[in-house]
Amino acid sequence: MDKTLTIARALEMTKAHGRRFKEPKTGRGRRTIAIDDGLIELLRVENARLLRIAAGVADGVSVDLSLVKLPEGALVFPSLIGEELDFTRPRHPQSITGEFVKRARKLGFLGLRFHDLRGTHETLLLDAGVPVHVVAARCGHDPAILLRVYAKRTKKADTSAAALIGALSKSVLGGA
Repeated sequence: MDKTLTIARALEMTKAHGRRFKEPKTGRGRRTIAIDDGLIELLRVENARLLRIAAGVADGVSVDLSLVKLPEGALVFPSLIGEELDFTRPRHPQSITGEFVKRARKLGFLGLRFHDLRGTHETLLLDAGVPVHVVAARCGHDPAILLRVYAKRTKKADTSAAALIGALSKSVLGGA
């Protein structure tokens, strides 16, 4: 099984057009990235939940979900209108942001925005030693923009750099 996720479009919100999908801003925005088993399982569970809703089958009832089909153009995380899911309409960005902020506050993260997760993701990958070009490709950035805008200097990265230069200096100077 190919454990990848493809990003092929972006969601925009404008006064003129409301919520709609569009092409990514740049060619780098259209990409396929590797994902882990945990995310695959989360997506499988969400898909099963949507199939149950579409079929009108309650949780816990045994049914062959492979016989259920979602509407053409169904989204993984569709909009909830009242008590009904609109399978082809994207969620409103403010509802996602609002829910994120509420949960983040409960965990003690004040002032954290949903978009901040992107920069955190990139910084953590860079700190873990993932090459800049790989992080940039995963996130749809030019490597120079990644370094200028998203890569935050962290104490861990600085400490790692100091340890590395110290080890290199010792090896060059013969342990002196």
